[in-house]
Amino acid sequence: MNSRLSIASVAVATALAVPAALAAQVDCPVSHSALKQALSAAVQQNNGGLQLNMWGTIVNREGYVCAVAFTGADYQSQWLGSRVISAQKANTANAFNLGPNSNASTHGGFGVAGLALSTANLYSAVQPGGSLYGLQHSNPVDTTNAYDGEAHEFGTNGDPMIGKRVGGVNVFGGGLGLYATDHSVVGGVGVSGDTSCTDHEIAWRVRNNLGLDHLKGVNGVAALAGDTTHPDNIIYDITNGSSAGGFGHPKCLFTADQTALPPVQP
Repeated sequence: MNSRLSIASVAVATALAVPAALAAQVDCPVSHSALKQALSAAVQQNNGGLQLNMWGTIVNREGYVCAVAFTGADYQSQWLGSRVISAQKANTANAFNLGPNSNASTHGGFGVAGLALSTANLYSAVQPGGSLYGLQHSNPVDTTNAYDGEAHEFGTNGDPMIGKRVGGVNVFGGGLGLYATDHSVVGGVGVSGDTSCTDHEIAWRVRNNLGLDHLKGVNGVAALAGDTTHPDNIIYDITNGSSAGGFGHPKCLFTADQTALPPVQP
């Protein structure tokens, strides 16, 4: 056998094996089958919006994508652009949610019980003049990791994003932190494929279906606004382009009642 050809063949085989090897090393709080089941059940509820098929992504606490799923017949049955958006939302939620003992000061403060922020809570804060203006540009998507691989593998147990950090910061509805029974953050879920308001509704139900919504008592901007059973819920308080609390989200086409979402667990 030609030695150069042999070396090249080995190199190609090794490169193709890397994603599978990475996926095997990534600990995930949710399996692909559990995500797909939770996502499929969630879209059957009254979530408002356009009633489209959805993408869902889970990242672990280290920010690695570890599960990707969709609800349609195949990868073409939902917006293709929403696959990466769902990963971006999951990354944002994981990156900006905190568990207990997150406050570094001695005065008690806001973070002792943790801080839950949905991507929906970030919308107004990142607008010009907002308290978090520019946040959406702070952790850009790694386009190599986001767009690698073959399309027929998208949303399967071998999705090319699995085992990689896709990154990105998303600032509208559809991303939530995942909280274990001890209120610790174990990752994030991102959902995309419909209006941003509906994405939030479905993400909320996915998290509830997975049993990773143990954040009752955890601080959140929605809790400060009075909804302690939904601490990181979407807030509709924008009037004339301004959010009363600074963390509001605009309503969407056929917006559902966010107060009807299941309360979080203790």
